[in-house]
Amino acid sequence: MAKHNIFSKTGKKIHKSRATSILSNPFYTGLFRYGGELHEGKYEPIISKKLFDQAQEMLKQRGKPDRKPKNDPQPFCGLISCASCGMMITGEYKVKKQKNGNVHEYVYYHCTKKNKMVKCEEPCIRQKEMDLQLSSLIQKVSLPKDWAEELNRLALQDHKTSAQSLSACVKEKRDKISSISQRLERLLNGYLDQDIEREIYREQKSKLLLSKKSLEEEIYNLSHKQNDWLEPFQNWLKVAQELDKIASDSDLFAKKVCAKEIFGTNLLLSEKTLRACAPNSDSFLADSLGDSDGNHWDALRASRILALKKPISSLISSLLVPSVGIEPTSMP
Repeated sequence: MAKHNIFSKTGKKIHKSRATSILSNPFYTGLFRYGGELHEGKYEPIISKKLFDQAQEMLKQRGKPDRKPKNDPQPFCGLISCASCGMMITGEYKVKKQKNGNVHEYVYYHCTKKNKMVKCEEPCIRQKEMDLQLSSLIQKVSLPKDWAEELNRLALQDHKTSAQSLSACVKEKRDKISSISQRLERLLNGYLDQDIEREIYREQKSKLLLSKKSLEEEIYNLSHKQNDWLEPFQNWLKVAQELDKIASDSDLFAKKVCAKEIFGTNLLLSEKTLRACAPNSDSFLADSLGDSDGNHWDALRASRILALKKPISSLISSLLVPSVGIEPTSMP
């Protein structure tokens, strides 16, 4: 921050604890603390909730005192499960001293073996090998440049088409509201002229007002929600393309954040081999590319698996969500 000429009000360097406080403040996501409670603000957030959560993950992993690095949780802890017994994989720091005076430091990952019903015999694996395997899995989910360009082209095309359809739909609903307003006016005049009884007037007025309110809410939803997927989708394309770079980098914590987003709790370790649950099964492919609850990362993984069997053009369509555009289920 000092290198970018960002200092405190007194002109001093911002302390680490102050930086931590800033990064931990939910105010920038549209939430604020008052009276010991969290409240929703009416101002526009400047960062996404997802980015805030990623920052908290980094703070949690890196916020341990420097004087106890060997006792810190290892980067990949809490990410992977044992394929044999279902328990979590934990990390352990080891030091090997040779007779010639050489000292070798290692980080191993192994099953916690907390399942008393199963005698787990899964072997341990070095962090370096774990890193290589996880990087490989992340790279397989990265979005190729030509895929990203084609998806962006289709997104712009779909957004333009949906915007035109949206305008026509909104206009139709506004015409209906105008018609209801006219009917309400005629109804009131009839009541004032005593041509309509009071109970009938109230009943008809209630029905018309409810219909008008429903139409107004539909217009609001159409105008503010259903066509706001383009920018989040383009952001997802950017993130998906950067996965290859993240996988090639040495930042293990960044890889963990990506892996959690992509694979969730579906990473398993078996015989020193890291894998995602059923990445090659027919059911996984059918669920990811069909109408199940598979997310956009699952669809991308499945498409990459099928890339050797089908033309790219046919796989691009598998990543699109019918009828409501191509909005991912969740965004960074």
